[in-house]
Amino acid sequence: QVQLVESGGGLVQTGGSLRLSCAASGTDFSLNPMGWYRQAPGKQRRLIAIMTSGGSTNYADSVKGRFTISRDGSKNAIDLHMNSLKPDDTAVYYCNGRRLSRVYWGQGTQVTVSS
Repeated sequence: QVQLVESGGGLVQTGGSLRLSCAASGTDFSLNPMGWYRQAPGKQRRLIAIMTSGGSTNYADSVKGRFTISRDGSKNAIDLHMNSLKPDDTAVYYCNGRRLSRVYWGQGTQVTVSS
């Protein structure tokens, strides 16, 4: 059974930084792509950063230039480096990985940015 586990959320002040990490277990296959989504209260879950096994990345406009997704080589592990955080970044952040038609989600980690 594939499991994704996130870590690194927390409370930070406006302008601060956080790093989120996600690691998958229970599979010998590469998850491709892997990415990060977030869901703010009362809003839909939205993609914010995604990375393929080949290293291609894509970001939501709202985080471009502030967030960076990285992957640990060929491992099913990704990080999200978040800088210049704003109150609008407050949300539950979810790790996501795909293998053919299967989609896997982590349990989510809360990020709260205080003004």
